Amino acid sequence: MNSFLAYVLNKKEHDEIDGSIKKLTKDDLPEGDVLIKVAYSSVNYKDAMTLKRDNKIASFYPLIPGIDLSGTVLESKSAKFHQGQKVIVTSYELGTAHHGGFSQLAQVPEKWVVPLPSELSLKQAMLFGTAGFTAALSILKLRESGLTKEAGPILVTGATGGVGSMSITMLASLGFTVVASTGKKECYDFLLSLGAKEVISRESLLENKKPLQKSKWAGVIDCVGGETLAQAIAQTKYGGVVAASGLTGGVNLPTTVFPFITRGVELKGIDSVQYPMSKRLKVWQFINDTIPSLDKMNEITKIISLHEVQKSMEILLAGKSIGRYVIDLSQ
Repeated sequence: MNSFLAYVLNKKEHDEIDGSIKKLTKDDLPEGDVLIKVAYSSVNYKDAMTLKRDNKIASFYPLIPGIDLSGTVLESKSAKFHQGQKVIVTSYELGTAHHGGFSQLAQVPEKWVVPLPSELSLKQAMLFGTAGFTAALSILKLRESGLTKEAGPILVTGATGGVGSMSITMLASLGFTVVASTGKKECYDFLLSLGAKEVISRESLLENKKPLQKSKWAGVIDCVGGETLAQAIAQTKYGGVVAASGLTGGVNLPTTVFPFITRGVELKGIDSVQYPMSKRLKVWQFINDTIPSLDKMNEITKIISLHEVQKSMEILLAGKSIGRYVIDLSQ
């Protein structure tokens, strides 16, 4: 493979950032132990952030974004991986400080690479991608704290996004009662079709600003942050668990200690970027063992080409996305 196509971001005049499809060679890739022919990647909010001027995500330009990928090993300097092996790479510095997955070729350090679990195809791996990994990690954190499906409903905020929609689908497949929160009234039927038992408006979640409110949720998967997270915490039951992974609603958390010291609520931070490899493998195995219905997965996902990447990133930034965008690098 002497040349390949990649979506490359460049900084223009006045620090404006724009992307285009470029033909590159292997010499354009950074150093790495494993050379991968990329089959699929996916578009995440973090990827979309690299389009914003003065963002804190991209370490340099020109940059190939894409914080996850699945593909086949072409060359390996590592004894852990061999030519022809199917693999996954997510997080670490991929697509932020190292050329990422929006490319037909990628070269990465061996310590970032995960063997593809036996029950997953390369396409399915990116149907989950970073969003699915984050959702699975959130669910595992709830379960590790002792939360069971008999404890009561689980609230999922930012429900139409990648992490939110994946969380609903996975929780429902495990038998949990899921309540979805969204600001998109036109998406209620979509969320119910994924397995949510009830959908509530973002406004109803935020209407009572008291620091301690009526107990409703045995657990929460929050993909929003800010005021939404604060109100979800205030409504969590005694001994409940809140897994927080989002910041689209803001980075400040206007809450009090009351939910923590009077109800014993636990707040779990979810970091999928630097999560240790030994534990990362267990999350992928959990995904492998609890694959929801493929029909449900397809409902969440739109398959796009490299030429549609920038448009999908702009939709994400505008807050108008529903579900996941998966890039087929063969198109």
